[in-house]
Amino acid sequence: MKATEIILALVLIVLAVVLFNPFNFFMSSMFVMTLIGLLISAAALFGGVIWREHAGDEREVMHRMHAGRIAFVTGTTLLVIGIAVQSLNHVVDLWLVVTLVSMVVVKIVGRMYADTTL
Repeated sequence: MKATEIILALVLIVLAVVLFNPFNFFMSSMFVMTLIGLLISAAALFGGVIWREHAGDEREVMHRMHAGRIAFVTGTTLLVIGIAVQSLNHVVDLWLVVTLVSMVVVKIVGRMYADTTL
């Protein structure tokens, strides 16, 4: 993993946590909009860096596959927990459901594409 990937990941995490506002800072609308713009930019840059990375040998390919699986299972698990917890309050955020369904559908379509073209 390169330093660029690590720095972009840390910037993305910090921006997301600041937007969550765990310390109840006063944030004006302009500041929030700026943070959202920075978050979107950091996510796009991180996605671009991850997308263009190339594995050098079979070992690196396996490491990328394992990292992708772990990330997918972690994301899916957290979304399912979020949906379950919110279901107990009888208010499920649509974004949780849309994100979970999108992840699963894209995973299946991506796998079908890879199986037919690679």
